Amino acid sequence: MNAGPESPAGGDDDQVLAVMPHLAQLSNAISRGRLTEHAMESAGIEVDRPAFSVLVSVHLTGRPLRISEIAEKMQLVQPHVTRQVQQLERRGLVRRIGDPNDRRVSYIEPTDQGRAAADRYARTLIGWFTGAISHWSEQDREDLGRLLARFADDVTAHLATLEDT
Repeated sequence: MNAGPESPAGGDDDQVLAVMPHLAQLSNAISRGRLTEHAMESAGIEVDRPAFSVLVSVHLTGRPLRISEIAEKMQLVQPHVTRQVQQLERRGLVRRIGDPNDRRVSYIEPTDQGRAAADRYARTLIGWFTGAISHWSEQDREDLGRLLARFADDVTAHLATLEDT
């Protein structure tokens, strides 16, 4: 069904629709495939996938985060994130640091062990993705990086408008 030549945002609906199966394929390959398991094994720690996702998310942010910020960033509910953080704390992968201005507030940051595990995980993924596109031209690899970053930023910003309504 064609909704018209142009969507309200100015993009061609049919072109976007044609990409959707590829996005689903990529999402399934990454989230359900052996790649995530392999990367977690390379990290050398034993926690469940949701907890590891919290660790990686906090690490990649590059600054301590409140539980509410982690939940928002990962689009999860706070009690779920709290349970994952507690698991990571018990394993010595994250620690809580207090807010000097408000004793009720604590921030979560990775420990050295947590940072090292998240780095091993990321290096494994980067190595795998780099290998998957190694036969691409340098220009194609640069275009992918530029367009993927732009796509992620625009989708995130557009999703924020849903939350505002």
